[in-house]
Amino acid sequence: MEDLKLREIRKRPDTIRFDGRILYLLDDAELVRRQLHEGLDLDLTPELRERLRDQISTDEITPAYICYFYDETLGDFPYLGLRATDPGTGEKVAPVERSAVRNGGFVCSVAGKRRGKGSSREQSPYAELMAGIRIVVGESIERIYNENCQNLGILTTTDFSIIDRIENGDDIPLSVFTEGKDEITRQIIEYGGLFEFNLARLQGKATVPDARSVAEGPESEAAKRPMTVAEKVFASHWVTDAANDRLGVPAVEPGEAGFFRTDVRFSHEYVTPMSAIFFEEKVGARARVRDPEGVLFFRDHLTFLHKAMSQERIEQGLLDVANQLEVKQREFAEKQGIRLYGEQQGTVMGSEAICHSKILEEYAEPGMLIIGSDSHTPHAGAIGCVAFGVGTTAIFNSWVTKDVRVRIPASFKVVISGEPQTNVTAKDYMLEILRQPYIRDGHAIGQIIEYAGPAVEALSVDERATMTNMAAEVGAFTGIVAADDKTVEYLVSERGMDRDRAEALVEGMQSDPGAEYVKVIEIDASTIEPMAALPGDPGNGVYIEELEKDPVRIEIAYAGSCTAGKKEDMDMYARVFQEAKEQGLKVHPDVECFIQCGSIEVREYCRDHGYLDLFTELGAEWIEPGCGACINAGPGITRGADQVSVSSQNRNFPGRSGPGQLYLVSPYSVAASAICGYVTKWEPGGRFEPISARRLASV
Repeated sequence: MEDLKLREIRKRPDTIRFDGRILYLLDDAELVRRQLHEGLDLDLTPELRERLRDQISTDEITPAYICYFYDETLGDFPYLGLRATDPGTGEKVAPVERSAVRNGGFVCSVAGKRRGKGSSREQSPYAELMAGIRIVVGESIERIYNENCQNLGILTTTDFSIIDRIENGDDIPLSVFTEGKDEITRQIIEYGGLFEFNLARLQGKATVPDARSVAEGPESEAAKRPMTVAEKVFASHWVTDAANDRLGVPAVEPGEAGFFRTDVRFSHEYVTPMSAIFFEEKVGARARVRDPEGVLFFRDHLTFLHKAMSQERIEQGLLDVANQLEVKQREFAEKQGIRLYGEQQGTVMGSEAICHSKILEEYAEPGMLIIGSDSHTPHAGAIGCVAFGVGTTAIFNSWVTKDVRVRIPASFKVVISGEPQTNVTAKDYMLEILRQPYIRDGHAIGQIIEYAGPAVEALSVDERATMTNMAAEVGAFTGIVAADDKTVEYLVSERGMDRDRAEALVEGMQSDPGAEYVKVIEIDASTIEPMAALPGDPGNGVYIEELEKDPVRIEIAYAGSCTAGKKEDMDMYARVFQEAKEQGLKVHPDVECFIQCGSIEVREYCRDHGYLDLFTELGAEWIEPGCGACINAGPGITRGADQVSVSSQNRNFPGRSGPGQLYLVSPYSVAASAICGYVTKWEPGGRFEPISARRLASV
């Protein structure tokens, strides 16, 4: 990669003028259509600002099937999943058609709160970029999406006054977009993207500030500050001298920015091909990935796509397009000598493992820093490592440098005490956390959530992983649980690690007394009932008991995903099914039930414990490892808007798992609901009360 040091690289001009229209993403389908198709230009009045769509997820910017594309073709597709209210009918519709944004001459896109939440897919800002969008405006912008925009060269702001300046054709100082940013982010914006900045960095044109604690010396007050467990990981991984491979500073604090050495870098088939194209085009077709042993690829998201894709889309050639993702990833893996967890061979379908499952099962260790191309990468934080999702450009750059840029986030703590009911799980804890005002109002965006307290300490590593996994739904940078004796036992019993080594890894991987948190939320586990998140958002949590007063009938029960496809999740499904069997019951005749594991290891665990036979006997369909229904790409999705499903996966954004209505619940509750035919909770040792089958009677 020596030739990179010789390439010409320049900063953006000091001022920028945006020549183009402004697209307002509104909860008014008619006004969205008129902007796209009639050339209507709107004025940003207080009334219009009130009508901006909040909580636009990346699933709405680029629905999952759009991510089968990984080049400039993506410019045909931004906002195809956007849902807005039809003023005539009051129904939610999708007002944006293919190529409408690209053809509309838009340069700026405006939305409300929590713009870009959800998946870390960089296809979303890349689709906007390829459609002509150069600046995105939002009342608040999610961390990964914002970072992906910066890495690609899209400007972002929460300052709505910029809109008048665009409309007036003003020359806008670039400093407007860099004000208040850390030194590294400022330079990434100035150079027009992460790769361009890294070129300048390699050439000595861009500067990386020293950590304050380095500059002031090991005996400074900064070096003595108490740290959270996450801050300790960042401190040990700070790259202080890239040329000589020197790492580590005595202490860090929130707001400091730097580059941090990664221990593991992984990506899946949605992301690897685009990263590979960037790598080959910008670095060189013959260039080699740095430290390929620390890189992992996964074929886990689209293994069952052919079972979920509509015939119409198959005829449009989308299945063929999607299958090319696997080809490109496999060819790049072979070329670079990178371990690929691909599809199982022979007659058995499915992946070898979901990425998050395998990282925790085999690779993650306390104190590690891990990046992955998926918003649920924090899954591995269950054992005291810092794991977080990044976009395509960050993955590609990590292949060149082995590091990742981070502005150290502030941390907040959720302390859960009290004795939970037997049927209350980590999933119920998360649904309770997600409806806390601090989370709902967007204050947690980009922060680190540390789970603590006696009720968390009592959880198994599998259950802790449910909580760290769903840091993505919180909008957090990552989630983490301090390493402890249970971590040691997990490493010894599940990973076969030598006990002395496990204890050495755990030592010191706890937060210091006096560590700083911007917020502490205290929850009494004894007050929590089994919960369900109503369709549309994981933050719509209610107690299931409230729903049982007017039963919500279901057609589909899906048990699985990375969040709920672990060994202990399977124990929960089996416990409920065994009680149902003892009462002479099976899966309700109105319900299709699917149980999907997270890895081959989990499947073999189920086989050894007799769960496979039990699930099949009671009428559930067993599915080999893969993401599937969780990303609208496998068995378990709804087929129509009138269908209702209940699921133990991690999110239920519109369209996430088909067009129907999806209720999020715990593993216990999804199994009980499958037996009863409606959304319900499991009562240990209680009687199931199945609803009458539709073909026999109506309710």
